[in-house]
Amino acid sequence: MSKLAVIKTGGKQYLVQAGSKLQVEKLITKENKVSFADVLLVADEDGSKVDVGTPKLSTTVEAEVVKQGRAKKIMVVHYKAKVRYHKKQGHRQPFTEVKVVKIS
Repeated sequence: MSKLAVIKTGGKQYLVQAGSKLQVEKLITKENKVSFADVLLVADEDGSKVDVGTPKLSTTVEAEVVKQGRAKKIMVVHYKAKVRYHKKQGHRQPFTEVKVVKIS
């Protein structure tokens, strides 16, 4: 039976299970492996056993880094009416794609 976990990284929470891929905020790591210690919830897939942390659990989620990259460009536009002020700028948010190996 597979497990589900809710982890917290980069100020966001993600629902993961073993084998899933997800894009998180950029992680600075030299190795190809990363572990997430901020585990908020661990449950069986059918919901029969649920452990909720107050605020965190002592379990860890281990993952491996698939790639580092940057998201698609978004345009940031500042505009003020009637004063001829406008400014346009682009932004690409960096991310790290990870694959969850195991929930222990």
